[in-house]
This record gives sequence, structure tokens and C-alpha cells, in this order.
Amino acid sequence: MDETKGGEQSPAVQSDSVAPGAVEVVAPGSTAVVPASAGGGSRGTTPPPPPEGPDEEGGMLRMSFLEHLEELRSRIIKMLIGFGVAFFGSIIFAEPLWRFVQAPAADALKKIGQGSLVAVHPLEQFSIIYIWVPVVASIFVASPWILYQVWAFISPGLYRRERRWAVPFVLTTAGLFISGGLFAYFVAFRYALVFLLGIGKFAGVESMISIEYYFDLFVNVILGVSLVFELPVVIFFLTLLHIASPRWLIKHSRYAILAITILAAIVTPTPDVFNMMLFAVPMVGLYFVGVFASYLLVLHREGRRFPWRAVLLWTALVLVALAAFGYFELRHYHLHWIQHWPFLAR
Repeated sequence: MDETKGGEQSPAVQSDSVAPGAVEVVAPGSTAVVPASAGGGSRGTTPPPPPEGPDEEGGMLRMSFLEHLEELRSRIIKMLIGFGVAFFGSIIFAEPLWRFVQAPAADALKKIGQGSLVAVHPLEQFSIIYIWVPVVASIFVASPWILYQVWAFISPGLYRRERRWAVPFVLTTAGLFISGGLFAYFVAFRYALVFLLGIGKFAGVESMISIEYYFDLFVNVILGVSLVFELPVVIFFLTLLHIASPRWLIKHSRYAILAITILAAIVTPTPDVFNMMLFAVPMVGLYFVGVFASYLLVLHREGRRFPWRAVLLWTALVLVALAAFGYFELRHYHLHWIQHWPFLAR
């Protein structure tokens, strides 16, 4: 029989009752069994805890407040650099750009048969033609780069699958912005200008418009319509952030149409209903385009697919029918193509 000193057991003994892969640790007066770490770790050690929160690859990137400020500063500097490059490039083409800007006024004055653009102040021509026209042109030229920097700033707060939308976001947003400017330039602004310049012709009033006032009106209409054309992107992001849904947007569409009509009345430079509708109808159409984009996002979340094949087939059939009808109208009424609205004339 083994003798113990003071009634204490002898230190650390391997017991036959201990399961394989475990170590029996005997302390004075007590015995504990600690399982070996799984996965080939060291014996008797506790496995490390899992990392907290999403990782940088699958989830959001963690940034401190100062890091956010530094990122914002970096993106703003890059925006300004891109805008500066576009501005200095636009200065080289300042005169062709001014001819492009004054073309709607020249066409409107030609239609009413009188009037001209004039410079009232000595520095008016220099400031408008060589400073502000290149500035407005630079906004449109640099818009894809600026929008990319906006996306790059907000992308750390998105998941990895959402960061892949960078190219569609930039192309769609910049495309809608530029499309809005082109629509205002070639359609809405020209009709409004003919109405404004010819409204006093019956009373013998001759139109002499300062290039400063004309350019202010030009910028307000062009940039205003360009920003309104971003409506589908706004609706898409409201759905992305779970603020709105397609069902809710359709249910409250009458209020949206009322708000769009009020906005069109503000943006339209003339008080007549016809020119207001030139602005309001495309805005309403863009609203429902945004609702459709919202619906596609909800389908993607739910793992469903939109029947693109059937829709594209019916769309192609409708376009073919419209093309056949247009060809018949051209041959029957002897119409020809012109470069302004309504684009067809005898």
C-alpha cells in the first residue's frame, strides 16, 4: 500500500476511467478532466473565440469617425481634380460650347422673326462665354467621375454583394442626368423659349435678351430637369434601404403625381399648361420606371425572376407594329424627317 504524507494523494495519476483524448489534471485536494482541443490543437488549451461581427470580405468595413472624415476629404479632393480637368478642357472649346448654348435662342428668334441676344455689361461676354459655360459643361462631362466618387464613399457601408453595383450605379445615374439635360435642351427648353420670346410680338414688342439673363434661364431649366431625371435612382435607394416598397409606391402614386405636377410648374419657365406638361409627363414616366426598378429589387431579394423573355417579345411586336404604322404614315401623307419636334413634317 502506498503511503501518503498528511493524508494527501500522490500527484497526477493517469486514470483508466478517463476517455481517450483527455488529460486528468490532479491538483491538491481535487481532480479535473479537461478535453483536448478539437481540430488538432494543443492538448489542454481552450479554442480561440470566433471573430465578432462581419469580416471585410463578406460584410461592412469597420471605420472610425476620423477615418470616415479622411475618406470624405479624399473623395472630395478627387471630385475637384476631375472637375478641374474637365473645366480646363472645356475652356479650350468655350466658343463652340457657347454656340451650342445659344442655339435654342437663335432658333426661337428666327421663328418669331425678330430680336437678338445682347451683352449689357462690359464683362458679361467674358464671364458667361469663358467661365460659366465651361463650368456647366464640366458638370456634365465630369458627372460619371463625381458619381463614382460618391459611390466609393458610401460603399464601405454596404455588403460585398451590394458593392458590385458600382458600375450599374454610375452608368445609370450619369446616363439619367445627361439624358435629362438633352431632353430639356432639345425639347422642353426650345418650346418654352418660343412661347416666351413671341408672347409680346402681337403688341409690337421686340425681343432683346441679355446673354446673362438668358444663360441663367438656360441653367435653371437644364440642370433642374437633369436632377429630376434622377427620380428612378432615388426610388431604388429608398427601396434598398427598406424605406419604401413597390406596393406602397403604387398605392400613393396619386400623391406622387400631384407633387410632380407642382414641381413641373416650378421648373417650367412659362405659365402655360402645354409647356408644363412637357415637363410633367416625362417625370411621371420616370416615377413609374423607378417603381419598376423597385419591383425588380424586391424580386431579387425573394429569389424570384422577372419574365424578361415574354416582356421583350411583346415589346418587340409592339415596336414592329409602330414602325409599320409610321412607314404607312410617311408614304401616305408624304412626310419627311426634321431635326426638331415633332420630327416629322410635310
